Amino acid sequence: MNKDAITRYPINEAARKRWSPRAFRDQPVEPEKLISLFEAARWAASGGNVQPWRFIVGLRPDATWTRIFEALDQGNQEWNKNVPVLMVAVGARISPFDGKVSPVFQYDTGQAVSSLSIEAIHQGLHVHQMGGFSGEKIHAAFEIPDDYLAIAVIACGYMGDPENLSEKLKKREFLPRTRKPLEEFVFSGKFGEAMEMVKW
Repeated sequence: MNKDAITRYPINEAARKRWSPRAFRDQPVEPEKLISLFEAARWAASGGNVQPWRFIVGLRPDATWTRIFEALDQGNQEWNKNVPVLMVAVGARISPFDGKVSPVFQYDTGQAVSSLSIEAIHQGLHVHQMGGFSGEKIHAAFEIPDDYLAIAVIACGYMGDPENLSEKLKKREFLPRTRKPLEEFVFSGKFGEAMEMVKW
């Protein structure tokens, strides 16, 4: 299934191929590929080099995978049953510089996950990031300290056959990919004023 982005301007191949499928094969992910995803996350940009990201990783059908799966919303459970890897991206709330809540810990954790996502494409894998989960269940299941926050659950594996999805999800899988034009979010002069070079 080809869902490569149809870009207006040239971008790198991994970014063009990155998207979030719901159809995954139940094929295990090779350890050497999985570890490369975390190595990519390790080298993500980080404010003050604090590196607030942490990952909890479950390999189907181990107990960690099961606990993550059980914390997913029902809608996400429907298509995650065969996903070989489920992980939780967790961020450290407190800045080591002043002991206060960091204003960038979620931003930095997101950067690490973005690096992981692009590396997944490079490794022939795909990821699907989810906000539809119970943070309360995740925190309790893994005894996450109060100064950390479960930010996202991430499915990872090889793309599967969308024909195996429910009719509702299959329709979503085949929808064309769309994005806002650059004019709507690249500004110059003042907020909301499109930068001249991005005007179509």
